[in-house]
Amino acid sequence: MQRRRLFAVALAGVLASGGLTACSSDSPNANRNAENSKQAGFLSIGMPNGTVTESNNPFVQTSAAASLGYRWMLYEPLGQWNNTKPSDPLTPWLASSITWSADYKTVDLVIRDGATWSDGKPLTAEDVVFTHNLIKSNEALNLFAIPYDQITAEGNKVKMTFTSSQFTTHHKVIGQTPIVPKHVWEKIADPAADPIKDPVGSGPYTLKSFSQQAAILGARESGYWGTAPKVKELRYTSYADNNAQATALASGQSEWSFVFIPNYQQTFVSKDPEHYKVWAPGVLGIHGLYLNTTKKPFDDPALRRAMNMVINRNDIFVQAEAGYFHPEIKSVTGLPEGAGDAYIADEYKGKTFTVDVEGAKKLLTESGYQLEGTTLKDKSGQPVTIKLSDPAPWSDYQTTLEIIKSNLAEIGIAATVEKPNQTVWDANVQKGDFEGSVRWTNGGSTPFDIYQTVMDGDLYKPLGTPAQQGNFGRFQSPEATAALKAYSNATDETARKTALATIQKIFVEQAPMLPIGSDNVGAAYSTKNWIGWPTDADSYAPAQPTQAASLMVVLKLQPANS
Repeated sequence: MQRRRLFAVALAGVLASGGLTACSSDSPNANRNAENSKQAGFLSIGMPNGTVTESNNPFVQTSAAASLGYRWMLYEPLGQWNNTKPSDPLTPWLASSITWSADYKTVDLVIRDGATWSDGKPLTAEDVVFTHNLIKSNEALNLFAIPYDQITAEGNKVKMTFTSSQFTTHHKVIGQTPIVPKHVWEKIADPAADPIKDPVGSGPYTLKSFSQQAAILGARESGYWGTAPKVKELRYTSYADNNAQATALASGQSEWSFVFIPNYQQTFVSKDPEHYKVWAPGVLGIHGLYLNTTKKPFDDPALRRAMNMVINRNDIFVQAEAGYFHPEIKSVTGLPEGAGDAYIADEYKGKTFTVDVEGAKKLLTESGYQLEGTTLKDKSGQPVTIKLSDPAPWSDYQTTLEIIKSNLAEIGIAATVEKPNQTVWDANVQKGDFEGSVRWTNGGSTPFDIYQTVMDGDLYKPLGTPAQQGNFGRFQSPEATAALKAYSNATDETARKTALATIQKIFVEQAPMLPIGSDNVGAAYSTKNWIGWPTDADSYAPAQPTQAASLMVVLKLQPANS
């Protein structure tokens, strides 16, 4: 699951002022546009991403299309996965039938009849085979490290085999992989870098325009295999930061976003209690402080454990996350409360984080560190310092870093906070050019995705080579990698439980990442012009507009006056 994909569209003019220069909150046309959207048939979607470069490549995680989420309006997966109900079967989509073998090493697909690409050409089984072979043959595109074996087609049927069980990744293979047209992509020299300025997809929308003000998508006039959307136009805007996005929501300029809103009841909901809603369903994914284990002294598990012991997670939840956005992680296993309870190993049931500064100091002293006054010195006598970094617009993360900085000072670690722009930050984290950074994990139908994102050796990349899907801290533990494989390949619950206990023991004792808060795939939205949004009573899809199943939300929306 791609979490807080706050990588922005290239809106170079949007910015320091906290809004769009051509469509600011002071413009009389701005609010009029949102007010009239039910007549005009458009939906205004925003994200607090700042500026990046135009790209509509659905496989590039930093592309504008991935950043704002509109790639899932242009391109579609074989099935739709609802991560608010992670263990539920996927909804057939481009595949009308999805059948996995008992060992999850084979999947048989029947490709839907009548689907066409936006240029009018038919979508066939050959397109599906081409897409997955493209991923198989290009490591940069194989974001989930899927171990493909054979991919073949016969008529409208596709068979894919894998060299290992896909029990923990079947939802990614089917629900988080966009299918692309062979007749277009076979001519692309570098599919991992091409910006795809004129995207051709199977979805119900096409890209109408891209500018410094907005990315605008229009509904296809004909040829879409499914029900035509009631929303005829999607207008995506990238705002400078969380505050600018929240202001746009409160004014009605923006109608749908995934954004952290401090004091959300007062600053957003109270502005129009009848129509302004926040829904934040929890999932099996977490946020935490990734540490670069290639850099001394952070290669020492004892230092990482000590740092873990002094982080005040409750302060972060209350002060940084406004008491709702990323609920506090309490279990030492890093598993979120509620969604993760059933997966906690017997050894760690009931064991929760507590702030223990004296215990951390004792651990450090026993491990060869020296605390001289307010300075911690490592085993070589050098002061321990750390650079913490996250994008400036993400106010909750910035507050989190300041709290962590204060916490680490209690054991003599001097931290500084850096605020690179999002594109630079993301590239640095992927390349391993950082010391400490708060980031999310992937999420899935089991806890596997959480631990894989942090510890899987199969996702390990040398420093300087982008690691798009995980192991950003370059953690190396053959035992963890083997246990993750054992969990993924297990054919019964007993074997899975044994493997998961090993995984959790390594996570607790070696602290490759310091868990902080759990994940959500919710949204802030308005029902003034459009109704049909997911709720607790009907959680048919994730509400976050950058999620793969966000198309299900758009297709469910109806005009409020209908």
